[in-house]
Amino acid sequence: MRLDEVDVRIEGAGHSDESLREIVAKSPLQHGARLEHPAYESLKSDLLRRAQAIGYLDAKITRRELDVDPAARAARAAITLETGGRYEFGALLVEQDAIDEDLLAGFLRFAPGQPFTSEALRNTQYALEDSSYFANVSIETGERDAATLTVPVTIRATGIRRHRYSVRLGYGTDTSVRGKFSWENRLVNRQGHRWQIETTASAILQEAVARYVVPVGDPTLEKLEFSGGYTNEDIGDLDSERFELTAGLTQVLGRWQRVLFLKLNRENTDFPDSPTQSDLLLIPGISFASLPPNFLTGWVRDAAYFIELSGSPSTLGSDASYLRLYGRAERIWAIGGPWHLRLRGELGTSWVDDFSELPASQRFFAGGDYSIRGFAINELSPTVTDSAGNVAKVGGEHLLVGSVEIEHDLPRNFRATAFADFGNAFNDWDTPLEYSVGVGVRWRLPMLMIGLDVAQALSEPDKRPRIHLNITQVL
Repeated sequence: MRLDEVDVRIEGAGHSDESLREIVAKSPLQHGARLEHPAYESLKSDLLRRAQAIGYLDAKITRRELDVDPAARAARAAITLETGGRYEFGALLVEQDAIDEDLLAGFLRFAPGQPFTSEALRNTQYALEDSSYFANVSIETGERDAATLTVPVTIRATGIRRHRYSVRLGYGTDTSVRGKFSWENRLVNRQGHRWQIETTASAILQEAVARYVVPVGDPTLEKLEFSGGYTNEDIGDLDSERFELTAGLTQVLGRWQRVLFLKLNRENTDFPDSPTQSDLLLIPGISFASLPPNFLTGWVRDAAYFIELSGSPSTLGSDASYLRLYGRAERIWAIGGPWHLRLRGELGTSWVDDFSELPASQRFFAGGDYSIRGFAINELSPTVTDSAGNVAKVGGEHLLVGSVEIEHDLPRNFRATAFADFGNAFNDWDTPLEYSVGVGVRWRLPMLMIGLDVAQALSEPDKRPRIHLNITQVL
C-alpha cells in the first residue's frame, strides 16, 4: 500500500516556522512511501506538540484524513495544523529574598515580551536549581490571555541553608586511607558570593585550600575564583611543599569550560642527596575541559577531555622559565549488548632550558591506579643515583600514557573489565614504554564505588602482580 498523495498544511501565524516544516520534511509520511499508520499518527502529535512548545498554545489539528483504496493499493493522507497566534511571556512575578534582583535576572532565560517557549521555562528552572542558592524552586504559568496573546509567569524560590559541611572517606592502593573535609558558605551575601575551605589527607598528600567565588556576567556560565592553599606531597622520590595563590576566570563556551588563571607558587622541593630547592613561580595558563551532556550519566559519561597550557617566564620574575602542555582524554563506546570499549590517554610535554630548575609539581610521573596499573603510583620516571648508590625517581620532561579496556555489565550493578595499559614518563622520546595487562571488577553501591584490579607488568616480568583497590565515596 503506497501513498499516492500526502497533503500536510500549516496555517496561521506559524505557517512559515522552520521547526514545524522540518518535522514535516523528516516524517516518513511522504509521497510514494509505504503507508504506515503509526507515522500518520506520529506526524499529527509531533506537529501539535511542537507548535504548543514554541508558543502557539491555541494550535489544533483541523483536518485529519486518511483514505485507503485497497483495490488500487493506494492511500491518501491529509493533515492541517492551525497554529493560531503566537503567545509571548507576560507579567513576571518573582517571590524570593535570597539574592539581589540583578543577580536573579542573570538566571532567567526569558523576559516579558519574548515569544513563549516551554524550553525557556525548563532552562530557567534548571539554572535556578543548579545555582546552589535555592532549596526549592517552582515556576508556574498563569491563565493565558487570548486577547493579548500573553502568559503570566510566577517564580517562587526559597533560599538554601547557608552553610554546608561534608566529609568524604576512601581507600586506594596508591594513597592508603584518604579523607576530605569541606566547609562551604553558599551564600555569603545577596550578590551571590561564596567561599569554601577544604582539607585533604592521605599517606602521600596533605592539603588545605580556601576558595572565594564571585559570579560575573551570566552567573550560570561565568565566575571569578580566588584561592590560597598549602600542599605537602610525596611525588615519586621527591618531597614537595608549596604555598599557592590563584586567581581564575571560568567561562562556559558551548560544550566546553575554559579557565584563564594566574598562579603565584612558592615551592620547596627536596631532591635526593641535594639541598632543598626553593622556587618562586608566577604561572599564567589556560585550560579547556569538556562538559557532561547531562547531570546523571550512569557509570560514567561517554567522553571526557581536558587540556592545559601553562608556563612560568623568567621575565616576570620566576626562578624557572618553562612552558608545559598537558592533556587527557577518555571515551567509552557501546559495542553490542552489555559490552563496552573504553580508551584512555594522557600526553604531557615541557619546554625548558634547564630541567633541573623545575620543581616537583611541574614534572611528569606515571604509574598507579589511574595511570599504568601493575606499577605503584609515580613509580615510572627518569631516575638519578645518589652518593650512597640509591636510585631515586625524580620525574621527567614528557609523559605518554594509554589504556584499552573491554568491559561487560553484570547483574546487581557489577561490571567486569579486562585491560592493557602502556606508557612512561621520560626525558627522551625514544625511551621504551612500559606495558601491563590485567582484569578487574567494579561494584556501584548507593554511596560507594568499589573497584578492584589485578595487573601484571609485561615489560618487567620479574615484578609480581599488583592489586589496585579503590573505594570512593559517591555523593
